[in-house]
Amino acid sequence: MQLLSTLPGLALMFSLSLNASAAPTDQGYPETAGHYDARVKWLKEARFGMFIHWGVYAVASGEWKGKYYGSGGEWIERIAAIPIAQYKALGKDFSAPQYDPKAWADLAQDAGMKYVVITAKHHDGFAMYDSKVNDWNAIKSSAAGRDLIEPLAKAVRADGLKFGLYYSQSQDWTNPGGGNYGNAPRWDPAQNGDYDAYLQTTALPQVREILTKFHPSVIWWDTPVNMTPERAKPFAELLHELAPGIISNSRLGGGYGGDTDNAEQHIPARANNGGKVLEVCMTMNDTWSFKRKDQNWKSVAQLLRVLSDCASKGGNLLLNVGPTADGEIPKECVASLQAIGRWLKANGEAIYATDGGPFPRPLPWGRVTRKADPAGATTLYLHVWDWPADGKLLLPTLQETPVSGQVLKTGAPVMSESTPQGVVVTLPGTATDPDISVVTLHFAGPVTVTQESMNTPGADGRIDIGAMEAYPDGDYSGCLKLINPGNDAYLTDWTNPDWKLEYLVKTPAAGKWLVSAEFAAEVPAKLTMTVRNTTQPVAAASAGGKLAWQTVDLGTVELPAGASTLQFKAVKADWKGGPSIRRLWLTPVKK
Repeated sequence: MQLLSTLPGLALMFSLSLNASAAPTDQGYPETAGHYDARVKWLKEARFGMFIHWGVYAVASGEWKGKYYGSGGEWIERIAAIPIAQYKALGKDFSAPQYDPKAWADLAQDAGMKYVVITAKHHDGFAMYDSKVNDWNAIKSSAAGRDLIEPLAKAVRADGLKFGLYYSQSQDWTNPGGGNYGNAPRWDPAQNGDYDAYLQTTALPQVREILTKFHPSVIWWDTPVNMTPERAKPFAELLHELAPGIISNSRLGGGYGGDTDNAEQHIPARANNGGKVLEVCMTMNDTWSFKRKDQNWKSVAQLLRVLSDCASKGGNLLLNVGPTADGEIPKECVASLQAIGRWLKANGEAIYATDGGPFPRPLPWGRVTRKADPAGATTLYLHVWDWPADGKLLLPTLQETPVSGQVLKTGAPVMSESTPQGVVVTLPGTATDPDISVVTLHFAGPVTVTQESMNTPGADGRIDIGAMEAYPDGDYSGCLKLINPGNDAYLTDWTNPDWKLEYLVKTPAAGKWLVSAEFAAEVPAKLTMTVRNTTQPVAAASAGGKLAWQTVDLGTVELPAGASTLQFKAVKADWKGGPSIRRLWLTPVKK
């Protein structure tokens, strides 16, 4: 996966279609929309999968010669510039005595996951199976001395799940000639060699091996540095030749757009994937591979909300585990996955085989998914993150009234009525789940929502935007975290100066507006606020703590009639972290 925080960002989203009239494809040949839909049907219905990053880097566990590398993990060879001979020596401690592929597959199944993707070869070039291409593999160069992929493939399929493989096609720090991130200089003469020769003699033959030996349902490329159309084409042709039904992601490179639209460590603010399946890959702590010092685990509530948010955008969550060198999945991962599985047993109907919800803006109390049956009826699934104190939920501008509704877990009926603002749902009692309760609403036909996709002035003339309706824009290193639902929600942990924050507004007439925000900051932070082509500085002074809230006037902006975007970015000089943000207001300035 991507190196976190240390190396410059890399744009990995390729949207070029090989045939403008065809469906999105990475196969290298025209494909009808019907054929594409048939290939990806199981993936769209799955919604939840397990990613596994495992290799000899787990031995180092983020440390080298007594130094801990916070961005190490599976990147430890590159970050610490470890000489190849020394890095290969880690293989003698990669014995995987506790590796139990059936237990791994059963855990994925118990968690409610529908597919598993494991690293066949990461950027260190180590093949996790008996590759005939070279000896840098699990059979010949590790104490494991056995194929680590095949038994997992069998166990996963035995549990009724789909099996996929990750393969780093471009970047390889150990095999001669392999690519390096961003053309960074090689640090060991043993790495020298011709890149095109590497593709022809190592990468392509190994892709042929894994396709013919393991018959994966998914191939997951990564970091397409230096992959021109000419270099990528043979890989796409290999898929067409050996696995025409396979699903490939968006990271082959060379303009081959893939079947999925991948987002790493963050959920896109607005799903816009050109008809492709959105797949969010995310870690349960901060790193992809095992690092014993990384104990920053996401809570079950956070993970469930990520799954809920992905599904509400019509997307999948590929949630990662990083086993130890001994072959054990960390107990924190196991506990969280089992808890997610229990939730899905009761509420999975609201996730699997659903489409994204009909509301164009985030809802302050949670998320919505939907299903349409062949007869035309519609079911909306309300994912209630924040059970309202008064028991009422507003579905803004929903035009139809449901014929019935109930709490999914208990079957308790809910009441609903149409109002000028939309449908108001009255919930019974208290929340049925401490994290997310699900309510189902059944409609006789399709549903219509006329909600404006942008924030507009309220009755007092102001535009009032809570954190739930802001659009944090992250990257492979993560994103601002949304803490709490409803009016108590705030965005925090702005640790990367490359992240952005956007607000979408729509004004009835051109005019001047005063922008104010509710900030909290432990250290002073400098931002910029951009509206259209005008940028101005914004200061977030420290008020004494991460949650010491203060209201700050940020300045005035000129807005035209209609839609505008307010974008906040970090000033990178002397950046020590950004503020937490709870609300944003735009107040019209009277002439």
